[in-house]
Amino acid sequence: MNPTPLYLQLADILREMITSGQLQQRSLLPSESHLQQEHGVSRGTVRMAMRVLRDEGLVVTISGRGTFVAPRDPRGK
Repeated sequence: MNPTPLYLQLADILREMITSGQLQQRSLLPSESHLQQEHGVSRGTVRMAMRVLRDEGLVVTISGRGTFVAPRDPRGK
């Protein structure tokens, strides 16, 4: 058993997908319901993971459209 909370485990998975380029800049992330089903977690867990990634500046949420991979700063910041 991994002692790391599920939301942090999910955030780590998504972060790796973003940093590896599997999810491209400005691409739409899977829906909350898709992530729930794929990873076997609750909606609250998905939302907490997204909050972590938003706080890190890796994703942006646009109301009514979804959550997208944030564009990278061209200066590498």
